[in-house]
Amino acid sequence: MPRRWRRAVGLSFLLLLLLAGAPGCRGAERLWEGADEPGPAWGWPGLQRVREQLRAAGALSRRYWALLSCQVWPDDCEADGEAAAGRLGQTLIQLGQRSLDALTTWYCSFRDCCNGGDCRISNDFSGLDSDLSVRLHGQHLARELVFRTVRGYLEMPQPDKALALSFHGWSGTGKNFVARMVAENLYRDGLKSDCVKVFITTIHFPHSKYVDLYKELLTDQIKQVQQRCHQSLFIFDEAEKLHPELLELLGPHLERQALEGHRTKSPRAIFLFLSNLGGNVINKVVLNLLKAGWAREEISMEHLQAHLQAEIKESTESGFGHSRLVKDNLIDFFVPFLPLEYRHVRLCARDAFQSQELLYTEETLDEVAKMMTYVPKEEKLFSSQGCKSVSQRINYFLP
Repeated sequence: MPRRWRRAVGLSFLLLLLLAGAPGCRGAERLWEGADEPGPAWGWPGLQRVREQLRAAGALSRRYWALLSCQVWPDDCEADGEAAAGRLGQTLIQLGQRSLDALTTWYCSFRDCCNGGDCRISNDFSGLDSDLSVRLHGQHLARELVFRTVRGYLEMPQPDKALALSFHGWSGTGKNFVARMVAENLYRDGLKSDCVKVFITTIHFPHSKYVDLYKELLTDQIKQVQQRCHQSLFIFDEAEKLHPELLELLGPHLERQALEGHRTKSPRAIFLFLSNLGGNVINKVVLNLLKAGWAREEISMEHLQAHLQAEIKESTESGFGHSRLVKDNLIDFFVPFLPLEYRHVRLCARDAFQSQELLYTEETLDEVAKMMTYVPKEEKLFSSQGCKSVSQRINYFLP
């Protein structure tokens, strides 16, 4: 029999040997059933079993191949036939390993895999940096502060408290957008992750008369997420409207905690509070600086921090600034979102067209930007809605 046919028969025999012990259809069903379940080792459970089968088959293949070849082709069975067969068997095993690696790469191209840890967590800092730099417009302060603090916190060996960031600015300036970027780059399922919980005050806690019920529900939900995940993210939208008792309830979750022993990994939690509170004073400071000849990108945290914190603490329209979250300095950073200008609205319009794969011209972007209302009345410098509703405005240009 020609040598190439012998190799083909040998390869077929090896594959049958592997498949005899590999997971069958029922194993595949278990694989997909468990793929979406939370746990410390997601990925592909069957993959490890196949690797184990491959190693076991490798240990036996050389002997089986020698016996088979000597029975089928006795004339070619020499004294060193077993050694030669062993080399061929090893070659086939290496071929099988390369095939398995290719299969793994193909599988992981559409199904998340990881080698260990909690596979719900991705912590893609490069992706977060890219999103904040490319997709977020006009917010150099928020971009730098959010990236630096989130990365620094998650790379800390043993943090002794949760990270609390409070986003402040007018509607449409990017607060929700940044919160979503954080979720998408820290967790494989983004906002849908088991490790992420979003609370919208007017939806989840609309009636003050039910505050006792809300307190119980909020406590249970925070506890459940933190029990499921060693790294959790909580987002509170319209935080300035939270009932004072709910704000007080959050205090213990943001306090410093005594570290237990010498754990290599401490539980981590990030709390993001999104609020329109302080937006007016941010806009006033920015406007005055621009009138004084400052470039927008030259505006620093030092220009805004004191004014913003004073506005939050003195506000009579919200209990947020009077809560222990602010009074006891449990908020790590107050992040200002600057008012957006005409040029930023054009960029938002461009992104909206591109996201829907629609053609546009520079004139079209100008038309969309001109649909927005700009303030103050004299300067007409800032979009009163930021980039909010820009996506809806491009519907006027659909064919």
